[in-house]
Amino acid sequence: MKIVFAGTPEFAAQAMRAIDGAGHQIVLVLTQPDRRAGRGMHLQASPVKVFAQEKNIPVLQPETLKREHADPQKRAAAQEAYQYLSEIDFDAMVVVAYGLILPQDILDVASRNNRHGCFNIHASLLPRWRGAAPIQRAIESGDANTGVSIMQMDAGLDTGDTVLVEGLKITSQETSASLHDRLAVLGSELMVRVLDDLDQGAALTRRPQPSEGITYAEKILKKEAEIDWHVSAIEIDQRIRAFNPFPGSTSYLHGEQFKFWNARLPSKMQTHQNATPGQVLEFEGDGVFVQCGDGVIEVLEMQKPGGKKTSASACLQSYRTQEKIMQFKKD
Repeated sequence: MKIVFAGTPEFAAQAMRAIDGAGHQIVLVLTQPDRRAGRGMHLQASPVKVFAQEKNIPVLQPETLKREHADPQKRAAAQEAYQYLSEIDFDAMVVVAYGLILPQDILDVASRNNRHGCFNIHASLLPRWRGAAPIQRAIESGDANTGVSIMQMDAGLDTGDTVLVEGLKITSQETSASLHDRLAVLGSELMVRVLDDLDQGAALTRRPQPSEGITYAEKILKKEAEIDWHVSAIEIDQRIRAFNPFPGSTSYLHGEQFKFWNARLPSKMQTHQNATPGQVLEFEGDGVFVQCGDGVIEVLEMQKPGGKKTSASACLQSYRTQEKIMQFKKD
């Protein structure tokens, strides 16, 4: 199969490597423009672009695919991408965490001349968690299960028919980082299976998404990261794990912002008498127990300003003798 691949982050790059490794030929890559990142704010290529360059695959990086865009330069780049797609020979298009909406004219090109259209790897059990951040929102909401949906794309936001779906369990210690890795493996396997079936002439079974159970996974914003200690320990635990690795949950102690990377619910969820939300109750091993609005959470991994990730106990050790009550607060 000759494939046009559109994607940007590591989740997409893993699928791209699997497709290439399965013997399918990627003839063009669409990916987001290079972005500035890191302490030096240098331009960095996306993981998808890096792999494409290693394989000498042509790369296009338009800022938009809308040919009617008001900006002349963006409009010209979108026209170039459309023209390139119209002229090359390919069998299907695979889209994974690309970051740009595919307009109808691009979808039409991918379905022209007996092509198979556009397929998307989406990291949820559609129609639950359509949108930008399905992995994080599933953990934040306390979902017991998630999975991967291979979807035949249409012009809507993750509204197309599914052709292959497989679920997996979200563990009680799952972070977005660990779930991302498991879903990336699963998504790559399922996408290769779909392409192999098409290559062998098999007909795919398209299933319209149910009209009930639709939820939207809004983009994660940095302002969501600050911990509200007045909510339940269950909610705080879910949010700490959901926001690992981005943006990282935060709270303040002595005017300094600490990041919280991992936590768990202790076996006993009692509220300590006279303790206030955010108050450090005790140290035990690597963990630190903190009072919440309802129940107690055991924080396991933290990071102080300018420091490295470490156990919560080690991170707060130097603060233990400074005052009788150690209290985390919002800014």
